[in-house]
Amino acid sequence: MKKNHLHLVAVLILALLLNACKKGGNDAKPDPVDPPVETSLLFPKKEMRAVWIASVYGLDWPQSVYTMAGQKQQYIDYLEKFKSLNINAIYFQVKGMGDAFYNSSYEPWSASITGTRGVDPGYDVLKFMIDEAHARDIEFHAWMNPYRIATRASSASSFPALHSSVKPEWVLDFPTIRIYNPALPEVRQRLVDIVKETITKYDVDGIHFDDYFYPEGETFTDQADFTKYGAGMANIQDFRRDNVNKAIKGVYDIIVATKPGVVFSVSPAPEITKNFNTLYADVKKWNQEGWVDVVIPQLYQEIGNQYNDFQLRLSEWSQNSFKAALMVGHGYYRFGDATAPAAFQSSSELQRQFDLTRLNKKVVGNAMYSAKYLNLNKVGITDKLAAIYKDPAVMPFLGRNVAAAPAEATNVRIENGELKWNVTGNVKSVVYYFSDLKKEGKVLTITKGNSISINTIGYYSVSTLNIDSQESKPSGVVEKK
Repeated sequence: MKKNHLHLVAVLILALLLNACKKGGNDAKPDPVDPPVETSLLFPKKEMRAVWIASVYGLDWPQSVYTMAGQKQQYIDYLEKFKSLNINAIYFQVKGMGDAFYNSSYEPWSASITGTRGVDPGYDVLKFMIDEAHARDIEFHAWMNPYRIATRASSASSFPALHSSVKPEWVLDFPTIRIYNPALPEVRQRLVDIVKETITKYDVDGIHFDDYFYPEGETFTDQADFTKYGAGMANIQDFRRDNVNKAIKGVYDIIVATKPGVVFSVSPAPEITKNFNTLYADVKKWNQEGWVDVVIPQLYQEIGNQYNDFQLRLSEWSQNSFKAALMVGHGYYRFGDATAPAAFQSSSELQRQFDLTRLNKKVVGNAMYSAKYLNLNKVGITDKLAAIYKDPAVMPFLGRNVAAAPAEATNVRIENGELKWNVTGNVKSVVYYFSDLKKEGKVLTITKGNSISINTIGYYSVSTLNIDSQESKPSGVVEKK
């Protein structure tokens, strides 16, 4: 009995002490609270969404339309289509055959424009194209073939006359193609000069090289060049690769020295070893050295392809992109082509490819080859692309800083059904929307204004972008209830 009584007293004393603590006092402690809720937001992935526009042979533009009005309208129709699909960049071929889309000091007017090589079309084609793209917030990257000058059906045909500034000893003729000789220092300097002229005269966002370096399948008679210029090279294959390396580095260096905001990109063949052994393009080295800002391998085969499996090549380039940002080129033209594998007879193949690229942290964008196939919409492929690109995307930062970092948006607020904010400087604003703070948001719009009408319940955040596509820290969210 005595033991139970003492236990009861102890329990009563403990209860009194606990109650005293709850009421306060010098030694009182607050009740424990739940840890703060995580407030970091899930922003959508930035993406360059690009399309190649091929002008060689008039493939995508101008398709044998030789009037100024017709050409301008065809190009504007393309841009309007791209804008409706939330595409934010184009790679337009301005030098496909040792020619130019402007009044160049080095190469003749392209035959694609008038039907005749060297004929002035009567308007500044390149300025028109750049201005129209920029008016729609679409970047314009000038696509060049570095070495090709002309093609012909066979050796029985003649190549067109060389530009007056080109010395005949600078070129190499093969049965169906004429190229600048990659071994010559004069050729490399000429390429650098052409790039410098283009970026100095015009407000291009980038310079882009395709996958044609040393022509595949040709027999080269460059032993004399190797003897003259190949000191220190172990073999003639290394010599050829070094020639292309010097050209790539020379172009990169002149861009950085002349207009560093310009982005330099290359779209190599899908196989790293083929680039290295057959085209003498050591793309892996360019990526390692930082001589290219963006690498866009042409992964035009389907997932599971026996020789160039899309997924396998994507993995290889992810591991070998190094300092270069990685994009993926898609064989858009293959969808609905009766001669293409079964995978390309359904638009679901494009969805699967995008699922892979969007999960890959290295990939910053996608490029479609080529423009005219967006209008054809075979097997509903453009409908699929529209669904994939249903929301706008923020352009990733590529290349080098030129402008000052953008100041953050301030005083973000909702007034009378409008989202409003304040900005300073030459910036665009990105409006993000979140239906749920625990789920990934979406880009609602990218605008040069500082207000938009809103009617959807949820959360909104605003950031700013400068001309280099550097993004400020996003604002805190405001809620529309």
